[in-house]
Amino acid sequence: MKRRSFLTSAAAFGAAPLFANNTPIHTPKGKAEHCIFIWLGGGMGQIDTFDPKKLGDNLGKPQTAGSLYKSIDTTVKGVQVTEHLSKTAKVMEHVTVMRTVNHHVIDEHAFATNIVHTGRMISGNVVYPSIGSIIANQRGAASPDVPAYILIGYPNVSRGPGFLGAKSGYVYLTDTNTGPAGFTRPEYVDEKRAEIRHQLLKPLMARTSKGSAAADYEMAQQEALRLAGPKFMRHFNLKEEPDTLRNDYGGEFGQRCLLSRRLVQAGVRFIEVSHNLNFMNGTGWDIHNEGYKNQHLLIQELDTALSALIRDLKDKKLLDKTLIVVGTEFGRPPEFDGRGGRGHQGTTFSMVLAGGGLNHCGAYGVTDELAKKPVENPVPLVDFHATIHAAMGIDPAKELMDGTRPVPITDGGKAVTALFG
Repeated sequence: MKRRSFLTSAAAFGAAPLFANNTPIHTPKGKAEHCIFIWLGGGMGQIDTFDPKKLGDNLGKPQTAGSLYKSIDTTVKGVQVTEHLSKTAKVMEHVTVMRTVNHHVIDEHAFATNIVHTGRMISGNVVYPSIGSIIANQRGAASPDVPAYILIGYPNVSRGPGFLGAKSGYVYLTDTNTGPAGFTRPEYVDEKRAEIRHQLLKPLMARTSKGSAAADYEMAQQEALRLAGPKFMRHFNLKEEPDTLRNDYGGEFGQRCLLSRRLVQAGVRFIEVSHNLNFMNGTGWDIHNEGYKNQHLLIQELDTALSALIRDLKDKKLLDKTLIVVGTEFGRPPEFDGRGGRGHQGTTFSMVLAGGGLNHCGAYGVTDELAKKPVENPVPLVDFHATIHAAMGIDPAKELMDGTRPVPITDGGKAVTALFG
C-alpha cells in the first residue's frame, strides 16, 4: 500500500465510530416536582402484597410454595393484589407496581439497602450519594423556607449525600409531633439575639478554606440557622389537619405520610418516610420463622396510609406533581423456611410508583408462576433509579463531580419509557 493510501485509510478508520450503534439514548423528561419515598425496611414480600400468585401452604407436610393470602381485583383490569391491600386496590389507576425490579447483590440487608438508595455497590474509596441527596442537589427546595430533603426515620450513610457534601444532606426527625430536634430555639433566644450570635460566629467561620470539611460544615450550619424558628416548625403541627383526615391515614406511620403531604405543600423536594416502626408484628418486614404470623398487620397499615396519601394528594391537586415511591431492599421467595416464614430474594421483587404525572398501568413487568424471576420487561435496579430521576425532570446520565472525577447519576440506567407520555 502506498503511503498516501495508508494515511487516507487510517484517517477514515479513526473518524469512524468504534461501535455499530452510536445513537444517543433518549431519556424522557417528567414533570414531577416532589418525591415521597416510602421505605419498607426488612424486605417486603412481593408474593404476599403486589404480585400475588397461587395460594401456598406453609404449615402442611410437605409445604407448598405460594402466596399466604387470597388475591383480589383492582380498578385496573387484569391487575390483582392480595386481600390486605383492599384500599389501595380502589385507587390502582394511579399506581404502577414495578414487578420485575431486580439486583444481584448478596441478599443481606445493609448491602441491599445501600444499593437501593444509591444505585451502586459500596466502594472502598467513594461514598456515593443517595437518591434523595441527588434530587435535592439537582432540584433544590421548591421554597426558600424549607430544606430540600427531609428524612422521617433514622439516618445512616445509605440515605446521605456522599461526595456531594452536607449541602445536599437531609434534615431528619424521629418524632412526628415535635419535628426535627434542634430547630426550636429556647424561649429566651429571640430573632435579634439569634442574629447577634450568628454575627459573633461569622469571623471564625470566615477563616475556613473553600472546599474543606469545615466549609462544608459552615454551609450546613447556615442552613440550620436559617430554618430555626416557628416559621419552619409550624409545618409539623398535624393538629391543624381535620380529625377525619388524620383518622383516614391511620396510626403513627399514617401520620408520617400525612406529614409528608404537608411538607410537599411547604416546598420540600424529597421526603423519605420509614415504615418499620415498633415492629408491630415482632419482626417488621423481615418475616423469617414466625414473623409471617402478623405480616398482614404491616400490609394493612401500609394499605391504609398509602391509599389515604394518594386520595389526599389527588383531592389537593398535588398527585400529578408528586411522585410516590414504595421501596424495599429485596423481596421474599415463594418457599417457606422450617417455621413458616420466608427468606430473602433479589432476583425479582416489587417496587411501587404512584402519581407523579406518569402513565400508570396498574402493573409493569411479568414474573414467573411463583414470582421468582422476570418473564417480561425486567427492570434492573439502575433502570428503576433512572425512571425516578426522569420523572423528576433529571437526566440520569448527567455527570456529577466527585472532586475532579465525573460520576454519572446512574450507571447507564434507562428510564422505563412506557410510563411517560
